[in-house]
Amino acid sequence: MASSKAVNIRLPPLPTIRDLVKLYRLRAIRQLSQNFLMDERLTDKIVKAAGNINNHYICEVGPGPGGITRSIIKCCPKKLIVVEKDPRFLPTLELLQEACKSSMEMNIEIEDIKKYNLEMGFEGAPQFSWFEAPPPINLIGNLPFSVSTHLVINWLQAISEKTSAWKFGRSSMTLTFQKEVAERMVAPVTHKQRCRLSVMCQLWCNVQYKFTIPGKAFVPKPDVDVAVVTLSPLKYPMINLPFKMVEKVLRNIFNMRQKYAVRLKLFKLADVDHTTRPFEISNEEFARICYAYKVICEENPGIEDYNSRGPKKSLEALS
Repeated sequence: MASSKAVNIRLPPLPTIRDLVKLYRLRAIRQLSQNFLMDERLTDKIVKAAGNINNHYICEVGPGPGGITRSIIKCCPKKLIVVEKDPRFLPTLELLQEACKSSMEMNIEIEDIKKYNLEMGFEGAPQFSWFEAPPPINLIGNLPFSVSTHLVINWLQAISEKTSAWKFGRSSMTLTFQKEVAERMVAPVTHKQRCRLSVMCQLWCNVQYKFTIPGKAFVPKPDVDVAVVTLSPLKYPMINLPFKMVEKVLRNIFNMRQKYAVRLKLFKLADVDHTTRPFEISNEEFARICYAYKVICEENPGIEDYNSRGPKKSLEALS
């Protein structure tokens, strides 16, 4: 068990991230939603939001030139995997890899995080029961805006199925998002920002909005501010149903795509007022609605395959 006392290592003298960006002429590519965070105080603060990571196994998503990477290394994890899609950043990451090789293991993966096998990357990490304390595994990263929501949905599915990084237990994530997206993730019942993403995150995780980073701290400056969010999987998730089924129910409710007959029976079975607006429905009520949908599917074979976006099929069985 790692000591609760923070441990830091001192890196040898290195050029600043700002100097490295200039030296290697690393221009942020707008199509990849790249924004560099140069302020070491802010990168330290992001890593601190993840808790004590000394002797942990860390995967950093989208390290870019290595600003957050330096802050992670200073906290002396046991192993650091950086997954970066853009090969232009390889020289700056290799510089950090060389600087910390005597203190820890650092692997550089030039790959798309959407395709990267986290289970293989964390091979050798201790595996904890879901009901024990969380394992010493963390995902940390300054996510590109263009893929952040898609990634989180994929990782929530992995959490629900206890696969990927969550095969080892309740691994936590500390990630950056557009401020508006982060507000949606934590939005409570009746909040104007509450949406499908709010419920999806809260059914499986404890979601904490840590702090806001002003857009002017990034290079180039994005049009929005950025928020740091930590997602910690719940020991007892609010729902234990196939992820795709839950996602389908929530998508249809928030998009108002379900037929009136379906909604009436579904909400009645779940003991929820069918006139309630989606953002007024609690997480517990959404869980009951999803279980009610499962019952309806079992009683009416074929309903589960119904796609409100596809060709219309008969739903007379629910009338």
